Amino acid sequence: VQLQASGGGLVQAGGSLRLSCVASGRTFSSYHMGWFRQAPGKEREFVAAIDRRGERTVYADSVKGRFTISRDDAKNTVYLRLINLGPDDTAVYYCAADFRPYAYSSPSSSEGSFDYWGQGTLVTVSS
Repeated sequence: VQLQASGGGLVQAGGSLRLSCVASGRTFSSYHMGWFRQAPGKEREFVAAIDRRGERTVYADSVKGRFTISRDDAKNTVYLRLINLGPDDTAVYYCAADFRPYAYSSPSSSEGSFDYWGQGTLVTVSS
């Protein structure tokens, strides 16, 4: 599967954005989907994930209550809604896909579980 992320940009602190990630192929519903981010000079870190059925979500503590992950299988798209952004949220945001066609489990927060990665979209939050 190929992933194309978009929706990043420059936003003031306290602002909001919605990131989108469109997946190619016909088996989107077989994938748990995740968002990760990498800030300048830092390691890539987990942000949020959603299971293939759209029933379970997992969030990093740093974004709980501010970010919301969702998916629309009819559009092969996973979204990340970001609100109340702060300068610490500045990063390149990556979407990722974890092939789990028979899974009835919560999605992973581990990078190693995800098989496919998009190219990233830059979010810059000014103070």
